Amino acid sequence: MKTRFFICLFFLPALLFAKTFLITGTVTDRISKQALAFANIRVKGTTLGTSSNEKGEYILRLPKGKHKLIASFIGYKSDTVSLNLTTDIPINFKLLRTSVRLDEITVLPGENPALAIIRKTIKTKQKRNEKLLSYKFKAYTKGIVKTTQDISVKAKRAGLSLGIRDTAKLKITGILENESIGVYKKPDNYKEEITARKQTSNFPSSINMLTGGRIIQNFYAEDIQFFGRYLVSPIADDALDFYYYYIEDTIAIDNSAVFKIKFEPDYKSNPGFYGYLFITDKTFNLIKLDINLNDAANPGGIFSKVNIVQQYLPYADSIYMPIDYRLFVKGNVLGMAKFAFDIESVLYDYEINPTINDDFFDMTILKILPEADKVDKTYWEKNQKIPNSPEEISAYKRIDSLEAIPLTFADRFTWLSTRIRLSEKFSTVGTMSLYRFNKVEGHTLNGGLYYDDFEEKRLKFNLDFNYGFSDKKWKGSLWSRYLFGKYRTTKLTLSVFDNLNVLFEHSDDYGNFLSTLTSLFAHYEFRDYYYSNGFKFNITAPVLPVLNFGFGISNRTDKNTRVNSEYSFFNKDKFYDPSKKIFEGKIVTLSADFKLDFRKFIEDGYFRRRTSMGKSYFTLAGKAVFSNKSKMTSNLDFQIYSLNFFASINSFKSTKYIIEANGFYATNAIPFQMMTALPGNLLPLAKDETFRTINLFYYMSDRAFTVITQYRFNDELFKMLHIPLLKDWRIKLDAHFNIALTEISQASKQLNQFSFNNIYKEFNKPLYEIGFGIGHQLIPLKIEFTWRLTHRNENSFVIGINSVTF
Repeated sequence: MKTRFFICLFFLPALLFAKTFLITGTVTDRISKQALAFANIRVKGTTLGTSSNEKGEYILRLPKGKHKLIASFIGYKSDTVSLNLTTDIPINFKLLRTSVRLDEITVLPGENPALAIIRKTIKTKQKRNEKLLSYKFKAYTKGIVKTTQDISVKAKRAGLSLGIRDTAKLKITGILENESIGVYKKPDNYKEEITARKQTSNFPSSINMLTGGRIIQNFYAEDIQFFGRYLVSPIADDALDFYYYYIEDTIAIDNSAVFKIKFEPDYKSNPGFYGYLFITDKTFNLIKLDINLNDAANPGGIFSKVNIVQQYLPYADSIYMPIDYRLFVKGNVLGMAKFAFDIESVLYDYEINPTINDDFFDMTILKILPEADKVDKTYWEKNQKIPNSPEEISAYKRIDSLEAIPLTFADRFTWLSTRIRLSEKFSTVGTMSLYRFNKVEGHTLNGGLYYDDFEEKRLKFNLDFNYGFSDKKWKGSLWSRYLFGKYRTTKLTLSVFDNLNVLFEHSDDYGNFLSTLTSLFAHYEFRDYYYSNGFKFNITAPVLPVLNFGFGISNRTDKNTRVNSEYSFFNKDKFYDPSKKIFEGKIVTLSADFKLDFRKFIEDGYFRRRTSMGKSYFTLAGKAVFSNKSKMTSNLDFQIYSLNFFASINSFKSTKYIIEANGFYATNAIPFQMMTALPGNLLPLAKDETFRTINLFYYMSDRAFTVITQYRFNDELFKMLHIPLLKDWRIKLDAHFNIALTEISQASKQLNQFSFNNIYKEFNKPLYEIGFGIGHQLIPLKIEFTWRLTHRNENSFVIGINSVTF
């Protein structure tokens, strides 16, 4: 009900004046005829208006009647046109340059005069922010992606078949457009709704969520975030401690003086901005900025240009608000892939300090309305705020026509893939998943058929099967999932299986590819396996916006494996380790789980997705598993309780502290295969959120407590300390500190005595390890050094290679 009222409130003017007329034209310099990019066009006495594009072109739609249009541009005298609108008309504005004498500026003896201006601007900003309690606005946003090659398989294949050759020249390969409504209330309540959107057909609608309110960096705020890094605004409270300013020019808008102030960070190694601020004389309001991201704030150095243009106009109570936002980016990844993207947003129809009830704001910060994807061509012809250039119109036609060409199997086939798409909904096993090798199955061929309903995004199922040539067994599983509810938040999963499982798979992040390589080339298998057949059922659903609850049942029979193959390319005189013994038998369990998560939602039209919006957050999750001989026909009586706490805490600048704590506790004896294993590594490899000095699968227990922490300094320390060379090399630094405490109960030792072979590895006294890693922003690899502070009898010092590719 609130949402409907909110929509009606904003669209009431459109309902009252359903008939609108189109005004088009250009804004140019009267003498030179040069286009004035991003000039302001406003309707006098209203909050309606727009901006011109890079070529000085604009479009505006107004209802029938009398209006006064005002075109303005810094350094020029504004031009006003009165009209009685009864039909579509063109209006071209030709502005004259203007100049004005400045009043004297009072400065301290020996002080840079620009500092006095910035100091007063900061005070003006503070007063403005005190007066601004709430606001509403509308926005039109356009995003343009440019690459050297067309995006999507269809475009590439069709382009080749049509004889279109890619060159090093950038061309438009994707366009996104949307309209949105934003609402804000102090201290930090914010919500947006996308009312209409469209995009070229090579982009899914789910990525069209870059609204004016979400992408905009309002430089009246204290901190600005770019590429995950918080930067100091040039008019932040502490800006004078960070930037150097000087007056480059004095210009005017109409008869009012404007200071053009150039600024840059005091130290080039400090991440920040450089460029120009335009500040009014006497009132000291920031009315425009044209700035760039400096090299130190450039992540990985992949961007050759990051330019921001933003303008402000006064509204009620002389509160200046952003009226547009332009972001222009060019880059080159490792000198091999050139790209660019432009984002332009026009913000209009402001309401300043309206009354907004607190209960209007909920867990949703961005919502795509159901009608947003249903608007047609006619709607955009009447509502577009930034005109499409001939190149953009041509790109729409080219991309949409290429995407309309049907794909063949050859088009969908790629050599290095885990899945090959057969049609829009069905896929099969790709070349990277077709084969694997392990000591139990030997050479194994995998097959599968996978279904995904991309239209409704509710039903999904996987049928996997394989044959091991050494154990001579067919194995397979059928997994299915169905999502219920408007936002598909209730999940039901069912799987039936007769498979070979990895022992302690929950602590293994290395994948089948690496396991196959170590077996074939080094005659070394770091995994153990067991057979399992049965079924699992689980359902999870939200009981509160911040709380999910789940219930499950599992009925399976587990059996031991043995080494059936000693095949390897090399080291043929070696032998694989014997398979670890598990508890054989029938295990029937009931489970209940929960997850507490206070992050807010983005509703993308199909799903509710959690987002931290770059802020600190934490989650808490727990699970209880029950097995009973008499009531559940299970072979064992036991209960298992586990708890997980995860937190991501923002620290100074772009640094972040990550902490994960896990608890695991079992009553009575539990099967060996259901114990918890400390997340270790295949030394000398390493992974984040693991113990670097613990070998993979070495420490199993039925009672454990672990704390894994990581402090991601990135390159901030080198920049803060101005360390020569390192401050400019984009070196990433992080530190880790981990704690483990484990115990195996006597009951579990007795039940699984053949699994342990009477060798029980425990940390009855806590294990502490500490270390650091160093790498580069562009390379997904770092070298880590870790020391044990306790239990130094083994792996007291380890050098590891940490990479996401393992």
